[in-house]
This record gives sequence, C-alpha cells and structure tokens, in this order.
Amino acid sequence: MATTTLRIPTPDGQADAFAAFPDDGRQHPGVLFYMDVFGPRPRLEEMARELAAHGYYVLVPNVYYREGRAPLIDLPEHIGEEERPGLFEQLMPFYLAHTTERVLADADAYLSFLADRPEVREGPVAVVGYCLGGVLAMRTAAAHPDRVAAVAGFHPGALITDAADSPHLLAPKVTAEVHFGIAEGDMTPEEFGGLNEVLEAAGVRHSNEIYPGTVHGFTMADTSAYSPDGTRRHWDRLLPLLTRTLTAGGA
Repeated sequence: MATTTLRIPTPDGQADAFAAFPDDGRQHPGVLFYMDVFGPRPRLEEMARELAAHGYYVLVPNVYYREGRAPLIDLPEHIGEEERPGLFEQLMPFYLAHTTERVLADADAYLSFLADRPEVREGPVAVVGYCLGGVLAMRTAAAHPDRVAAVAGFHPGALITDAADSPHLLAPKVTAEVHFGIAEGDMTPEEFGGLNEVLEAAGVRHSNEIYPGTVHGFTMADTSAYSPDGTRRHWDRLLPLLTRTLTAGGA
C-alpha cells in the first residue's frame, strides 16, 4: 500500500488528511472515509490501509480542521471507560461547531479532490463513516446523488432527531445503496424501524442491521468498545457493498 498525508483546499482553509491506496500504478475507485468523534489517529489509518488493500483509494479527512491539524487533543493509546468523559468534554466544542452548512461545504471539497486525483478512477464513489461519520456520510450522499453510489455507517451517530434536517429525512434525495451497522443500544426498536421505513418509502436500497453483542464504537480497536466479531461483521458487509456499487464484480 502507498500512504500519504495531504492538504485539501476548502472554502474555509485546508483540511489535513490521510490517504491509502494500492501502489500499483493503476486507478481505483474512491472511498471517502469519515472519522469518528475522536478524529484521525493510527487506528483510522490502519482501517484505511486495510480497506485500500481491497483495491480502493481511501481518503480520511480531519473534519475538525478549522480548529487545527490532527491530533487536536492528546489521545491515549487505548481509550477506556475512565478516559471517555474527559475526552468527550474536550471534543464536544469541535463536534458542535461542525454544522450542516460546514458538512456540505466540506463534502463538496472532498469529492472534488477525489475527482481530481490521478490515482482515482472516474465514476461513482462510496462514503463510509463511523460514529458521527455515519451522519456525515448520509448528508454527503443526499447532497451528491450523482456521485455517491454507496453509503455505509457503523455505530452511527444521531441518524434520527427532531431537527428539520434530521439525517433520516434526507432519504428521498439518496440514490446510493445504504448499509448501517448499528450497535445494540444505539437505537430503540422504534427508531430502527423508523429508519428502515423512511428508506423503504424513498425506494433506497438498504440492508441495516443491529450487530449483536456490540456497543457504540465497536470497530475501534483502540477503545474499550472494540468487538472483534462486530468488526469482522462490518468488513463482511462493507466489502461486498463496495464491490456491488463501485467495481462491477471486482476491483
């Protein structure tokens, strides 16, 4: 795998980012990989490399770039239950400042960047997100139905809210195939059913699941939430989704 750090021009400055892709001189489909609340760090780079090994150009931007380059705070090598409250307190201002307006402006920039990369094949892209990244993935797909062919979100953030721009209400604008891998406790049965109902009503292809025996953050091996079984299930759902939507039978 080839890996590189990048600066992506945006209307508000430059977003620092990490990219991983096969070092074979060929073009590969693009995947926009949205971070979880803790931000870019070695675990996300590891996951990006693993995904790139299957034949994709994987771009991991620091969505908090307006506040500074990653890492914005000191993160322990392993995030346990004792560390979480203090870390969330430090990160919450960055999370709250990342408004829908900012999300959409950044999504334009990230997708334009992918379209201009010589390593990225022309055609549709996928958007994958973790934690808050699941919401960003849904908003990006709704804003760019002509570009985004697949959406995947794992232990996603608040997909159903009372806000007028709640992510689930964007379903009629989404043309991508969607998979949300949801931890036990992340949604009530009513919320899970409601999410599926709006996607079905909008004609969106989807395959959402509650992953058994998982808690929020289950793909993150550097946290106490990590579930090896949940993470394997996540790869088992994500890779076929990308094959179906991006590679027409293989990368």
